Amino acid sequence: MRIVRLETFTRPFVAIVRVTLEDGSQGFGQMSPYHADISTEVFHRLVAPKALGQDGTRIEAVVEHVFSEQLKFPGTFLCRAIAGLDTALWDAAGKREEKPVWALLGAGGGVVPVYASSMSREITPDGEVERFRRLGDAYGFRAFKFRIGQKNGRNGDAWEGRTPAMIRTVGEAFAGTRVKLLVDGNSCYDVEHALRIGRMLEDAGISQFEEPCPYWQYDDTRAVARELDIPVSGGEQDNYLPAWQYMVATDVVDVCQPDLCYVGGVSRALKVAKIAEGGNKPVMFHAANSSLVTLFSLHVMAALPNAGSHCEFNIEPNAFHDVSLDRFFSPPLAVDDGAVALGDAPGWGVAPDDDWLAGAQWRESALADMETRHAGKAIS
Repeated sequence: MRIVRLETFTRPFVAIVRVTLEDGSQGFGQMSPYHADISTEVFHRLVAPKALGQDGTRIEAVVEHVFSEQLKFPGTFLCRAIAGLDTALWDAAGKREEKPVWALLGAGGGVVPVYASSMSREITPDGEVERFRRLGDAYGFRAFKFRIGQKNGRNGDAWEGRTPAMIRTVGEAFAGTRVKLLVDGNSCYDVEHALRIGRMLEDAGISQFEEPCPYWQYDDTRAVARELDIPVSGGEQDNYLPAWQYMVATDVVDVCQPDLCYVGGVSRALKVAKIAEGGNKPVMFHAANSSLVTLFSLHVMAALPNAGSHCEFNIEPNAFHDVSLDRFFSPPLAVDDGAVALGDAPGWGVAPDDDWLAGAQWRESALADMETRHAGKAIS
């Protein structure tokens, strides 16, 4: 069942992929967000020429084939582009089998607990507490994540004293409850500062410390994880599988947080999850934006034997100018009693919004055009 057509629908932040197989069946996926025009160019220059003509029912083999053919270009934009191909093929597979992706992956059900993830470093401590309580009352959230420090902040803060005030205020607000609290440092601290902040978190009853140190400084993160009692998580930026093997084998983090689209799609995310499972580490996907990555992550987490307690769920009203979960695809994701029920519709169970697609820049690569020049090598 050859892949005969690959289309992209691109807006500034997000690009949708539609795959068509030779029997006319189709599936929708999404490349990783941010700088979608670059990912789209990479998709049509490096991914589509190697994917067209391949057997679209062998998803992992197609993904690995593209990577092997582009061995000189193993970086983030290749992974981001391949995510669009991979997730579109999984949607097509689900529609072909008349099963949701979570069922294709062997999950017994499609209900996944989620935590409300704040993206704001402008909100005050009291404002964050008020928002968390309101969302808990409305949607049953029982887990929340807030931001501390500054992104790659070299020990800085959004304003003087904000981080200690956030930790104290949010911690006290939910002390004695069953609410789980997490924080994200976004690569802010060196080891000394991370340990000082980590002790504050432990005293406040916070249950997880994400990316305390610059994510590429594995030794620093490991040093923090070894000293703190609170679990340290990370890995959203890591798309190189040998790096994941090293991180797990040497206990860089306690909780693995790959981003399904950053890492290259479902097939590669499953490999990261398997690596984590071998090290007895849970997986909690990074899904910090309003796009299909949240939906993809929920389907996969439903099927992981080592799934963490919750999947991330963005609570900002509109993380991107051109994407909102209530108008990007339908039906929209709905949180009830602190969880998302994915339903039994085949594939991803959603369809991109027609108006959103109509307003996007369309581009295609087709096998018919390729065959007049040269076809990709067949998968062995």
